[in-house]
Amino acid sequence: MTFQADNEKKIKSTAIQFVKFGIVGLSNTLISYLVYALLVYLGLHYLVASIIAFFISVLNSFFWNSRYVFKKEDGAKRNVFHALIKTFISYAFTGLLLQNIFLFVFIDVLYISKYIAPLISLVVTVPLNFIMNKFWAFRQSKKTKENPNEEN
Repeated sequence: MTFQADNEKKIKSTAIQFVKFGIVGLSNTLISYLVYALLVYLGLHYLVASIIAFFISVLNSFFWNSRYVFKKEDGAKRNVFHALIKTFISYAFTGLLLQNIFLFVFIDVLYISKYIAPLISLVVTVPLNFIMNKFWAFRQSKKTKENPNEEN
């Protein structure tokens, strides 16, 4: 296979992965938003509601991304516990840190509705989540042919 054909195949595969990630992300965002909105409606502070919704959504996201988007390839190894921890860390950056900074700025500085603000931040957080999940949380290691006990 030529370099160009191989490169096109990788681009197509990544594009398909991104679409699948988007599908999982839409359902995950819906769950996260509904939990957030319900908790805010019930009187919780928007940041507390955001943190609770974060934990629920990361577990949901990990479940579906590990089975549907970033499936293990033949010969690949994945430590589920490590992948879950990495998922929490990557989502903590975007889902807790960035999301809550955006919420503060949008709600307390720009006076945007606390029901609309989390939706606006998705423009930044979704692509970042995909990159961090693809290249870090769900990165696969393959055993080398020369030494099957060694991981890359």
